[in-house]
Amino acid sequence: MIVGVLKEARDGEKRVAATPATIEQVRKLGYEVVVDPGAGAAAGFTDSAYEAAGARIGDAVAADVVLGVNAPGPGQLDGVRPEATVIALFAPAFDPAMVEDLGRRPFTALSVDAVPRISRAQSMDVLSSMANIAGYRAVVEAAHEFGRFFTGQVTAAGKVPPARVLVAGAGVAGLAAIGTAGSLGAVVRATDPRPEVADQVRSLGGEYLSIASAEVEVSKTGYAKEMGDDYKAREAELYAAQCREADIVITTALIPGRPAPVLITAEMVAGMKPGSVVVDMAAANGGNVVGTVKGARTVTENGVTILGYTDLAGRLPAQASQLYGTNLVNLLKLMTPDKDGRLVLDWDDPVQRSITVVRDGASAWPPPPVQVSAAPAPAPPVPAATEPAVRKPPTAGRRFGAVALAALLLFLAAGFAPAALLPHLTVFVLAIVIGYYVIGHVHHALHTPLMSVTNAISGIIVVGALLQIGHGSTVVTVLSAVAILLASINVFGGFAVTRRMLAMFNRS
Repeated sequence: MIVGVLKEARDGEKRVAATPATIEQVRKLGYEVVVDPGAGAAAGFTDSAYEAAGARIGDAVAADVVLGVNAPGPGQLDGVRPEATVIALFAPAFDPAMVEDLGRRPFTALSVDAVPRISRAQSMDVLSSMANIAGYRAVVEAAHEFGRFFTGQVTAAGKVPPARVLVAGAGVAGLAAIGTAGSLGAVVRATDPRPEVADQVRSLGGEYLSIASAEVEVSKTGYAKEMGDDYKAREAELYAAQCREADIVITTALIPGRPAPVLITAEMVAGMKPGSVVVDMAAANGGNVVGTVKGARTVTENGVTILGYTDLAGRLPAQASQLYGTNLVNLLKLMTPDKDGRLVLDWDDPVQRSITVVRDGASAWPPPPVQVSAAPAPAPPVPAATEPAVRKPPTAGRRFGAVALAALLLFLAAGFAPAALLPHLTVFVLAIVIGYYVIGHVHHALHTPLMSVTNAISGIIVVGALLQIGHGSTVVTVLSAVAILLASINVFGGFAVTRRMLAMFNRS
């Protein structure tokens, strides 16, 4: 079978469905590849580069399997031959007219933006790949419009405060924006109705702003759900307060299959500082911000710039094309089980069924729901009888009794011990007291270097024990041998652990 790579018909689209690198992987599956002339020119991939990868330049729309980024134009769809398979971003959940049009055509249409969010489909998740790039690019666009430092600086001419960035939604795009803004030195805060993303936000250096509401719960699908009135009221209060402080607001909130929820009202925008920037990444689905114009840049009366760009991923066309092309290669691997260059649509596979919009001219949309679970299964309740008993701290009386007993034993040992042992006993007791107070107050971050220091102490024990072997009774020799063994384990084990800990910080 022949795989064709279309030249995108949408104005301004710079991405391409396959790169020279992914063409080689497609050919390893047994397919021939034909690429439209100039299909990758906007992304920096020349026709000669495709030919060097083993493709030929020709009419891609006449191939058996047609690959595109966006939905092909009407002229391209008219040229698709019967029984062919077209794979692209058709957005069937938001474009019923496209679904109706495809249902009148005698071929199979697969929409890769409908890949279910399950573990085995992650390598084909086009939306995540593009959202990652879009989140990064959103910060770049915001920085360009902001026109000031992101990081705080102290200079001879005065102090420059860091920029304050608010990210609404901590999905793939939101996390990419948090990481990018944080790496530029901004103070980043983020919100999300899914409490399980708090650790992810913090791991990227951001501050998670939680909203206390009875509706907050761990997501069962991996996506945020539409919240109720109580949550929305609390959310609005939070956004109103944060927008007054923020220099840059990036919104990413989407609900699968539905228009984007409105998070930032006109009053919130009016309360922002002049020169602030809002990037509405949900502009293509209606927008999270009142005043967003799809695909355009607008400036409000109070000097706030609102960016409603819908091509953020396409503004990094080379990398976006590579990731998108890799997602398609993984899909072709799934649909080419024998690697014989023949595409097989498995109707029983939930991934393939979910992305099928039209099958041989018959509408297959919407697909049946796929059972997914992003939340861990709840653990069964532990019976009260098997619960471990809570260990209570000793009372003051018990602690005083233990100290008194230890003092009595020490007094008896000093009273009956030989005179030569008293100086050593005194040093031993003082070492215990000083060691307890010194080691007990060492921060846990310094435990690894401290382990190296204790190795030197163990080395002294080894030397002392070696000097005692063979110069006394059998008991002394046995005790010396045991001391050598234990101290040696501490020395070599300590250095092994230290080496492994330090290797974690080695970039290579």
